[in-house]
Amino acid sequence: MPTLDRQGDVFVLDLGDGENRFHPDWIASVGSALDEVEKAEGPKALVTAATGKFWSNGLDLDWLLAHAEEHRNYVVSVHALFARVLSLPLVTVAALQGHTFAAGAMLSLAHDFRVMRADRGFWCLPEADIHIPFTPGMSALIQSRLTPQTAHEAMVTARRFGGEEALAAGVVDRAVPEDAVRATAVELAGALAGKASGTLGTIKSRMYGPALELLRDTTDPMG
Repeated sequence: MPTLDRQGDVFVLDLGDGENRFHPDWIASVGSALDEVEKAEGPKALVTAATGKFWSNGLDLDWLLAHAEEHRNYVVSVHALFARVLSLPLVTVAALQGHTFAAGAMLSLAHDFRVMRADRGFWCLPEADIHIPFTPGMSALIQSRLTPQTAHEAMVTARRFGGEEALAAGVVDRAVPEDAVRATAVELAGALAGKASGTLGTIKSRMYGPALELLRDTTDPMG
């Protein structure tokens, strides 16, 4: 399960050492960690990291298949997590040490910056291959954070981007050796910890207003 640590002004949220799929308990644990980060006073920033082969493999499809009646509420909770991270009033950095797929890739896009391992691991939106359409909110999130060309290729072809490819396409902001991923993310976040403020939250909320509106739509989240 996710754990929260602090290094100076930087909170480090470790998503876990498994596939880090979005089980309801996992989502709740991440939410509790974000509560703690938001309540902290003074300069602060957030790095979301993980340990192991995966950063996140996205939705917990096994749980969803076993709880089909909860599908709508589950999607609402996933959207709410995306919206919250996207609009946090502090700088956020995703430290992608491993595979980052589907909803995990979308969660990474909700962060302000992404640092990815250069030599191994993939960032991918596989929905076209697994026949799960993006919700309107998911589409809006992706298209608000990537260039039109990159968003189109990622969403339509399910291309797997390696670290250097992801950097060239603007999916991530840094591509570094494995042992430098977390440290680089913490350094980047720490340098911007002084930006944390209600003003920053307002800037993000206005910048991503259309995407946030769709992600927060609980009446018809699946379109």
